Amino acid sequence: MDNHRQAWHTLSTEDVAHLLETNPQTGLSKTQVTERIARYGPNTLNEKHGRSAWHILFDQLANFMVIVLIGAAVISSIVGDVQDTIVIIVIVILNTVIGFIQEYRAQRAMTALRQMAEAKARVLRDSTVQIVNASELVPGDVVLLEAGNVVPADVRLSEAAQLRIDESALTGESIAVEKQIHPLSAADVPLGDKICLAYKGTVVTYGRGRGLVIATGMQSELGKIASLLSQDSKSKTPLQKRMVSLGRWLALAALAICLLVFVIGILRGEPLLPMFMTSISLAVAAIPEALPAVVTISLAIGAHRMIKQHALIRQLPAVETLGSVTYICSDKTGTLTQNKMHVTTLYADGIVADIEQFKGPENTNAFIKSKNGPWPILFQALALNNDAHQDNHGRVQGEPTEAALLRAAQEAGWLKTELEKLTPRLKELAFDSERKRMTTFHRAEDSVIAYTKGSPETLLTQCTRILTSSGENPIGQAALLQQAEVMAANGLRVLAIAYRHWDTLPVGEQPDELEHQLVFLGFAGLIDPPRSEAKEAVSLCKLAGITPVMITGDHPATARAIAYQLGILADSDGKVITGTDLAKLSQEALETEVEHIRVYARVDPAQKIKIVRALQEKGEVVAMTGDGVNDAPALKAADIGIAMGKGGTDVAREAAHMVLLDDNFATIVHAVRYGRRLYDNIRKFIRYVVTTNSAEVMTIFLAPFLGLPIPLLPIHILWINLVSDGLPALALTTEATERGVMRRPPRPAKESLFANGMWQHMIWVGLLMAGLSLFTQAWAYHSGLAHWQTMVFTVLTISQLGHVMAIRSEKESLFSIGFFSNTPMTAAVMMTFVLQMALIYLPVFNETFKTNPLSMEELVFCLAISSIVFIAVEIEKWLIRRGWLYRLQAN
Repeated sequence: MDNHRQAWHTLSTEDVAHLLETNPQTGLSKTQVTERIARYGPNTLNEKHGRSAWHILFDQLANFMVIVLIGAAVISSIVGDVQDTIVIIVIVILNTVIGFIQEYRAQRAMTALRQMAEAKARVLRDSTVQIVNASELVPGDVVLLEAGNVVPADVRLSEAAQLRIDESALTGESIAVEKQIHPLSAADVPLGDKICLAYKGTVVTYGRGRGLVIATGMQSELGKIASLLSQDSKSKTPLQKRMVSLGRWLALAALAICLLVFVIGILRGEPLLPMFMTSISLAVAAIPEALPAVVTISLAIGAHRMIKQHALIRQLPAVETLGSVTYICSDKTGTLTQNKMHVTTLYADGIVADIEQFKGPENTNAFIKSKNGPWPILFQALALNNDAHQDNHGRVQGEPTEAALLRAAQEAGWLKTELEKLTPRLKELAFDSERKRMTTFHRAEDSVIAYTKGSPETLLTQCTRILTSSGENPIGQAALLQQAEVMAANGLRVLAIAYRHWDTLPVGEQPDELEHQLVFLGFAGLIDPPRSEAKEAVSLCKLAGITPVMITGDHPATARAIAYQLGILADSDGKVITGTDLAKLSQEALETEVEHIRVYARVDPAQKIKIVRALQEKGEVVAMTGDGVNDAPALKAADIGIAMGKGGTDVAREAAHMVLLDDNFATIVHAVRYGRRLYDNIRKFIRYVVTTNSAEVMTIFLAPFLGLPIPLLPIHILWINLVSDGLPALALTTEATERGVMRRPPRPAKESLFANGMWQHMIWVGLLMAGLSLFTQAWAYHSGLAHWQTMVFTVLTISQLGHVMAIRSEKESLFSIGFFSNTPMTAAVMMTFVLQMALIYLPVFNETFKTNPLSMEELVFCLAISSIVFIAVEIEKWLIRRGWLYRLQAN
């Protein structure tokens, strides 16, 4: 059977199931799924794969600086200098291996991130609803859809409850299409008119549905389009772009200086080949070709490590932006709270009752018999107006609020399965964020009964009467709203419940026509306690100069109570602005007030964009959480859009920069801490590499002007670039978080990478290193020491090791953070020192590297003068801590 050419929209669901050899009631079996994956392949679109290991290796060898070195090796071999040729080749190989390992690790990290971010799908297999990776779907699978899902494959719908799907990605039509399940008569109809089909990559915006998978992967309609396209999604983060630009300018400057060194050497009568090799080696050492690569590697590996903190980074720029966040606008439910709702209080017939009074059949019957007005119907409404269900193990599954309502009904003796046999559901109006209500219609003997639940403000306006023990009476809305306020002030989330009898099932789907003239039953008060770690996280935010803001659809009093408990509001009657208030404010008026508002209640998802833009206009860097379809625009607009990994929708996750795998506010704060650490470490890497490279350039450049010979041989320069510059520099990217990182204000988004004294540090320390090296050369050379060059080589190498240890923290002393607190750094420095000693004292290296053994006095002299750099940087940090230097950094 050719699934690709079949006119599925003309077939009934029964015919489709027959052709696909599947059972819509039980789904496919495990054996069938395995066989079909082998036949049809994974449900993925063909995309560019990561570069192969050979490709990465080739790119390392194709690097401009490597080509220059290979050229130098060839020239060296032509003129007969075999030793230099061998050493240069060895250095090229080592450089290539280090670069290959780092980039391969980064690519593996990004591959793991993509796998973590893969979309999921709810399917029925072996009579059990399962959540599987969307890539594992096969033709014949029974897929369940609900608002917020991205349709995972092409589907022939078999059920559609007010199902609307946004197909703009395929058809360009901006209005969501209302779906139905009946086959069409015409085979040749446009894509957008096949309303009994749902297509891969489109978005469910409303309602729910079920259907049979008819096409996957490249056989889907989206796959047909993808086959016509050639996409390249590679893009650089802002920091990467700045590093490329910086590297280009430093390279031009270094090349100019190297050319000048070469010309001056020739004019002074230096031999042509040694001067050429020196200039080439100096260019290789001075040009920081690793800068962009290290930034990419640090961001990628950092993003991978953040998974351990339950934060999945979907877009690399988010890692660097995290350090600049000034506002975190968070949902309440599930993020600041536990998302473990349970009903504690019920209100009906003028009585506020604790839920415990209803538990157990004896208590239930006694209470209901004495209060037989609204109570039985209220419990029936809690059970039937509900999409939660009880699984085979007796656990209630579903959205947390609905699950809590169902548990309350079942514990009071009202079992949903038994009620549904007596009063089956006929129709439903699904909940949406605009009306804030949900209605279900049920068969009740020879009539129809509708149950409606929703927020008190929106539902009470639709009620005309109230059911009490004396029957239906006129409703007093003001008194009921006041009762809801009292319950909400105690931190409860309040839902209103109502019902209406119909003679027959009403026709039409318009809520305004079906949700009016309701009879009020009562309120259900639910509580969702704050997360234990959320209060500490809020406090940490404030210490870090980040303003936490709560945005919720809950009642203002509930929002205020939870915000006060968490410390978001300073007092129990703090200001809360509602969605209604927000709608009345112009964008300009909101921008005036926005920095003083900490809690928004009864806010529609669409209003989140208004809040984000107002904060951004004030120069704030905004992180915004969201989980629904309508949250996606706000998540895109925010500087950091954060979606929920557990309770969020596919659409929200696709729009977000970051996904919280545990839906926990504290995870956002951990991510901010890690983002600051990562940015700090990248700054340290740049500080070290640019400083040491400039020291090498200035040492060789200034020597002729002081009447000194070229202080280093090409082989020395290459060795310093490989060992002293390489391994310790990479170890800096593993440095632990700075002390007090969350007690300093956020980094301004447009702040220069070299701010807070960094450029001054690179200049004066580079000059100090060069000065100490040249002082050593001048003293040793004019003292007639034959191995003055070995001493210069040693001083420059060891001073760089002292420098890298000193800059492990921007402010704290090394004696405070500990010499051995960064194991990779300790290993890199010790290994470099041991190798340097080997080059000096082992005969096998003396000939190759043109070094001479130093006497004990000479070695002590070199170590002592090299330590000046370490001491000077420690003094600089002491001045910073005292507030006497780089004041912005010390604050």
